[in-house]
Amino acid sequence: MTPDGAAPPADLLVQAVQGMARPLFVLDGEWRFSYINPAGAAVLGRTVDGLLGRGIWAEFPEAVGTPFSEHYEAVAATGEPAVFEAWFEPLQTWFQVHAFRTGAGLVVTYDDVTERRRVEQARTEAVAAREEAAERAAAAAGAAELAGRHLMLLGDISQAMTSTLDPDEAVQRFAQLVVPQLADWCLVSVVEHGRRRDVGRAHRDPEMVAAMHRYADLRATTNQSTAPVPTALREGRPVVIQSLTAEQVEAMTTPEARAALEPLRPTAVATFPLLARGELFGAITLVTGPDRGPFTDAELRTADIASRRAALAMDNARLVSAQSRVAERLQRSLLSAPVQPDNLELAVRYRPATQDVSIGGDWYDAFLQPDGSTVLVIGDVMGHDLEAAAVMGQLKTLVRAIAYDRQDAPADVMRRVDLAVVGLDVATLATALVARIEQDDDDRVAGLRRLRWASAGHPMPMLLQADGKVVDLESPVGPPLGIGWSGFRSDGVAVIPPDSTLLLFTDGLFERRTGDLDTGREALRAVVADLAGESLEELCDGLLAALLADGAEDDVAVLAVRAHPVDAPRPLAAGPRSLPPALPSLG
Repeated sequence: MTPDGAAPPADLLVQAVQGMARPLFVLDGEWRFSYINPAGAAVLGRTVDGLLGRGIWAEFPEAVGTPFSEHYEAVAATGEPAVFEAWFEPLQTWFQVHAFRTGAGLVVTYDDVTERRRVEQARTEAVAAREEAAERAAAAAGAAELAGRHLMLLGDISQAMTSTLDPDEAVQRFAQLVVPQLADWCLVSVVEHGRRRDVGRAHRDPEMVAAMHRYADLRATTNQSTAPVPTALREGRPVVIQSLTAEQVEAMTTPEARAALEPLRPTAVATFPLLARGELFGAITLVTGPDRGPFTDAELRTADIASRRAALAMDNARLVSAQSRVAERLQRSLLSAPVQPDNLELAVRYRPATQDVSIGGDWYDAFLQPDGSTVLVIGDVMGHDLEAAAVMGQLKTLVRAIAYDRQDAPADVMRRVDLAVVGLDVATLATALVARIEQDDDDRVAGLRRLRWASAGHPMPMLLQADGKVVDLESPVGPPLGIGWSGFRSDGVAVIPPDSTLLLFTDGLFERRTGDLDTGREALRAVVADLAGESLEELCDGLLAALLADGAEDDVAVLAVRAHPVDAPRPLAAGPRSLPPALPSLG
C-alpha cells in the first residue's frame, strides 16, 4: 500500500489484467506459464491453477510445429513482436494472437476469432461461387452464341447449296461458308464416275489462295491410300488428325505435293465423307493452321452435320437433274412444234413456274383436221409438276383425238371431252380453249378466215389487228373440264382479218397473286399493243420478257397465230411450211 492507503501501480496493473476480458498469459524463459488471467485460462479450457508453472508445450503438445510455436520462438529469439492468426485443432478454434517480449518473459494476448473467420470464409466462398457462376454463365452464353452461329451456318449451307442446280457452284458455296467458321481452309472433293476432283476451295487468307490452288491441283492424283480423303471415301467415316506430323505428311503424299503443301502449314485435318441415301458423292476436308490449333468438339460436330446436309443437297440436285431430263423428254413428246399451214404462221412459247422441272400442267397444240381446218388448243391442268404434266399428256391426247375424229365445232369437242374425262376416270381439273380456223366459200372469195372457239373456264383469246388495235374476243365461258358437266356449251365466232395476230394463252401470263385479273389483262393488252409491228417470234419473246421479268408465278403457255393474206405466197419471214403428209390446208 502507498502512504495514502492506495494500492501500488503494479498491483493495480495486475488487478486490471486479472479482471479484463481479453485472454493473456506470460511465459518465462523455460516456456512455463508464469502468469495467466482467468479469461485466458477459460478460453484454453483450463484453470489458472492448472496451468501456472507448467510448460506450454507439455500442456499443449499439438501446438508444437505450428504457427504458434514458430512465432513464439521467433519473438523470444529476436524481440520482434508478432501478430498472427492460426487454427488450433484441439479446441477447433481460430485465434488472433499478439506476442511480444518483456523482461518478465513472453507476453501473449489472444482472441477467439472463429466466428469472424467463419463469416469471412462464407463471404469468400459466396464471392467464389458468384464468380464461378458468372464464369459458367459466360461459358454457357459463349457456347450458346457459338451454337447459334453454327446453327445459322448449317441453315446457310442448306440454303446456298439448294438454291443452285450447278453442282460445282454448290460445293464452292459450301467451302466459302465453312471458312473461317470451322477451319482456316477447306477443299471439297467430288467423285464422278470413279474420278475425283477438288472442286470447292476456300482459304481465309487471300495471300494463301494461290498456294492452296497449287496444292489442290495436285492432291487428287498424288494422295496415297492412307491419306484422309482416300480413307474417308473407302471406309465411309470421318478421319480426324488433331496434330499433323511431318512423318504423317510424308507417308500420305508425294514430294511434289508436300512441297506445295508446306507453305499452307497444316496443323489439324478433318475429312468427312459426303454420304446420302447410301450414295457417296465425295468428301470435305477442313484444315487449321498453327495459329488456330486443333479442332474443338463443337467444330467437329458441326462439320459432321454440315457434311451430311451437303451430301443430301447434292443427292437432291442429282435427283432434280434426273427429273429434269425426264421432263425434257416428256416436254419434247408432249409440246411438239405446231403445224405451219400455207398462209398461217404459228409460234409457241412455254415457261414453267418451277425451274426444277421444265414442264408442268399447261399445254398448247395445233394440228389440222382431215378437211384442212387448223385446230388450236390451249389448256391448263391444275398443278405445275410432273404429275400435272402426266395428266396434261392424257388430256392433250384426248382433246386431239376427239377434235381430229370429226369435224365438230369446238363446243361439241368440249362436250365429248367432258364425257370422256368422266368415263375414262381421268383425275383432273383443267381449263381449256379449243379453236378452229375455218373458211367457207364466201370467206375464201373475200380472203377472210373465221375463228370458232369454245372455252371451258379458260381466258378468252386476244386479236392484234393489222392497225395495232388490240381486241378481246368474247363468248360464253363454260365450266372447267373434270367436274362432270353435261350441260350446253356454246361457240364464239370472230373474223380473222389478213395480217392480224391471234393470241391464245394461259392465265399465268397475266394473272398475279398481288393484283386482280382485270388489271393483269389490261397490262397484257398494253404490252401486245406495244409489240405491234414485230415479227411473230419477236412478239412472243417480247410478251414473256415484259410480263415475266420477275419470273413466272404459274406455268405459262402461249400460242400465237399470224394470218397472212390467203391470196399471196407464204412470207419468207414466216418460215417454211410444215404439214402432215396427205392433208390439205385451208390456211
